[in-house]
Amino acid sequence: MIKVVVIDDSAFMRKALAAMLSKDPEIEVAGTARDGEEGLEMIRRHQPDVVTLDIEMPRMDGLTALRHIMMEMPRPVLMVSSLTTEGAEATLKAMELGAVDFIPKQLSKVSLDIVKIEDDLRAKVKLIAKRRMSHLSRSSLTARVRAAGAAGAAAGTASAGTAPGERPSRAARPGGSQTRDLVAIGVSTGGPPAVQKVLSVLPKDFPAGILIAQHMPAAFTGPFAKRLDSVCQITVKEAEDGERLQHGVAYVAPGGKHLRLDQKVSRIDVRVVEEPREALYKPSATVLFESVAAGVGRRGLGVVLTGMGSDGLEGMKALKAKGGRALAQSDSTCVVYGMPKAIVDAGLADEIVDIDEMGEAILQNLYK
Repeated sequence: MIKVVVIDDSAFMRKALAAMLSKDPEIEVAGTARDGEEGLEMIRRHQPDVVTLDIEMPRMDGLTALRHIMMEMPRPVLMVSSLTTEGAEATLKAMELGAVDFIPKQLSKVSLDIVKIEDDLRAKVKLIAKRRMSHLSRSSLTARVRAAGAAGAAAGTASAGTAPGERPSRAARPGGSQTRDLVAIGVSTGGPPAVQKVLSVLPKDFPAGILIAQHMPAAFTGPFAKRLDSVCQITVKEAEDGERLQHGVAYVAPGGKHLRLDQKVSRIDVRVVEEPREALYKPSATVLFESVAAGVGRRGLGVVLTGMGSDGLEGMKALKAKGGRALAQSDSTCVVYGMPKAIVDAGLADEIVDIDEMGEAILQNLYK
């Protein structure tokens, strides 16, 4: 049995989440709590495999409780987030502190999406519990909490130091001629910290454009892009339909829409589109990879990071058929080894790379 503790100040949410989870015979809701302090006691008492954690709570809020969990008794935590800008910013901060993913707070018994939300919740809990955060030791989690705190303090005095674009990069550009000038990244569960780790080591003059399909609600992609832009030397922005793709810029697909390319005679335009509406994921990594294959062929580099399912597999087949290259995140560094596993099992990955080395590998592969 997978034991779960639910922490939320809303009685309705505690009941709703517990009911959804309990429908699966492999999941046991070991306890519920009304705030962070009570939640920490529940975790100490029941030693759950997974915790769901609200952000806004009395006495002790979710971010404070998360810091305590990661410092004292690290385990997988799913944040319960409101689909607002404020909720997005807090959730992204929580993922920097060690939370593995989030679930939407707007749950309603009359919602047409309730079945999908239930299925996603149970699937995430089961997959994450199996991982048991084996790739993160107590010491590394402690370091992440302390580093995030230090980064926050540094941000307050940024004006006294060097600008983000002036920081030296660890990435070293290899010799030889460049053969690829477009990078497409597909990512899902556990993605925000992984994407940040990759983009933050790229140099300001990175010689390619970057397109990112991160499975994320519409309210989250704008704050996600802004957060990345504040810590990266390259420019990161939410993609806008029709804008010209530029080197040294990463474009994040808006939630609920797809990213495509429109190859012109002398430029590439970024397209933000609704079709295919029936796609399981919006944005879809497969739609992005297929568009890169059709638009630039062998000039494209596809990167698949942590995530559930197999989104990106069919698109990567198309990209590889056109001579593009493929990188997959390693099993040991994924929160959920689903999307990269699909690429690896199909024999499509040219390299399997730990997340700490992925930024360097991307730069190197532009010249292969």
